[in-house]
Amino acid sequence: MESEPAVEILERYAGDQSAVIRALQDIQEQYNYLPKEMLEMTAQRLDVPLTQVLRAATFYKQFSLEPRGKHCINVCMGTACHVRGGQLILERLQRELDVEPGGTTKDMQFSLEIVRCIGCCSIAPVIRIDDDTHGRLRQNRLPRLLRRYAEEER
Repeated sequence: MESEPAVEILERYAGDQSAVIRALQDIQEQYNYLPKEMLEMTAQRLDVPLTQVLRAATFYKQFSLEPRGKHCINVCMGTACHVRGGQLILERLQRELDVEPGGTTKDMQFSLEIVRCIGCCSIAPVIRIDDDTHGRLRQNRLPRLLRRYAEEER
């Protein structure tokens, strides 16, 4: 898997043992997850033990060792969102996408995650799709919202 983007990413950090997290962030951004081959390559190029790379990759929630969808949906289940219908939003997303929390749709378009707080309690219930926050949600708005992200790809 020594592709051109991978080589370019790791060349920026070659030999910099303090750059493990930055390198993993760049790899995650490029591939949408951390492929096993890239973890091994990171250890080699940064001259650190593979265990150090694996420790960082498994410790931080931002990293995924499994392929993820093009769009990541974070459903807030903090107190305000839960009280204002966050569970109903989650259940509707599960039905619409046919995926459980922690999973990815078969077409690799969406990954569904539960988070404890997005920090937008005043506009609960809230979801975040990629870097976009959507608040005051109602179940009936979700299909149109999902279509908008799916259509972006065309």
